Amino acid sequence: MRTILAGLAVVGLALCSAVASTVRAAEPSPELVAYGKTLVEAGDCAGCHTADPAKPFAGGKRIDTPFGAIYAPNLTPDRDTGIGGWADADFTRALRYGVAPDGSNYYPAFPYPYFTKMTKDDTLAIRAYLGTLAPVVSRNKPPELRWPFGYRGLMRIWNTMFFKPGLFEPDQSQSAAWNRGGYLVTGLSHCGACHTPKNYFGADKQAQALSGNEVGGWYAPRLDGAPRTGLKSWSVEDIAEYLQSGRNAKSHADGLMAEVVVSSTSKMSDADVRAIAVYLKSLPPARRETIVTPPDEATMKTGQAVYAKFCIACHEADGTGAPRIYPPLPANALLQSVNPSSTLRITLDGAHTVTTPRAPNTGEMPAYAKQLSDEEIAAVANYIRNSWGNSGPLVTPAQVAKARKQP
Repeated sequence: MRTILAGLAVVGLALCSAVASTVRAAEPSPELVAYGKTLVEAGDCAGCHTADPAKPFAGGKRIDTPFGAIYAPNLTPDRDTGIGGWADADFTRALRYGVAPDGSNYYPAFPYPYFTKMTKDDTLAIRAYLGTLAPVVSRNKPPELRWPFGYRGLMRIWNTMFFKPGLFEPDQSQSAAWNRGGYLVTGLSHCGACHTPKNYFGADKQAQALSGNEVGGWYAPRLDGAPRTGLKSWSVEDIAEYLQSGRNAKSHADGLMAEVVVSSTSKMSDADVRAIAVYLKSLPPARRETIVTPPDEATMKTGQAVYAKFCIACHEADGTGAPRIYPPLPANALLQSVNPSSTLRITLDGAHTVTTPRAPNTGEMPAYAKQLSDEEIAAVANYIRNSWGNSGPLVTPAQVAKARKQP
């Protein structure tokens, strides 16, 4: 009997050793973890999944949608409240198909309609990096959606109507940089989540991809080749500089885009940023620009008086400003956008030039919400949107009043 027990013990030890070796062999390599980190940054995962900077990726951040609020879940490897107990297949299915390990559907505020274009290897690299984070106990909060949107079963209908799973398909007639840019823009970096107009059900209007969209009280401008309100006048170098530093000779990032620059694009490799720029520069206008009726003379005169008193010191009489310090106003694509939300937001709340390693110097514009009336802000917005060759639709005092109420 002792001999038999001893033999069983030896076998047990051998099995344990084999299992331990398998576990060690399954540990991701430092190279895979480092690559996963670059993908996490390109996808700006921290931007949504970090509510408390002291607990990165622990979730809890509120994301407001037209249908109510959703709270981003915990991505740390805590086994009870995070993703520590997930299998690799669970993680890939969540990213590429929007399905949780328990079989329930995620809402598309989680951008799986874009992540579906990612390769399995890339999803596993992301998981490898997330697995190296410090586990944080942070229980996921239920969504606060209006009836009937709280019923997750409705997502099966939504997916049938609007979700098209499938990997990014390279275009062999295009360069490697273009294809890499397309993979990032339409997939991992999910640019259309903000910059593509949405239909009544919150799905992308595919025929108008990247042609501008209002989000969170800001207007995410056109990224296509529209002459006046898009990127036609921007070079590949202009786009790359903007993504890397948060500013260029034509514009400055503010609001939600400033957050993206700080937490994502400024950390990406030069090659990936340039690839995005190459891809965006190839896009034709997805829809026609609005034909604008110029403001009347009285409106322009009132706006000019406000501009002369409050704006001219930094932006100059001809609107040229000081590029990369005070953004120029002539030919400013965002300023001329059909939707003036960003212009009004900056005028009311002021602006702080985002600082990045490539552009550490700061700039600031004061808030004018308390100094100027709705009528004055509308007038100066119309003036700068329609001077120096600019052409922007009329802004009304009612639009300014509505913007004031934005949180």
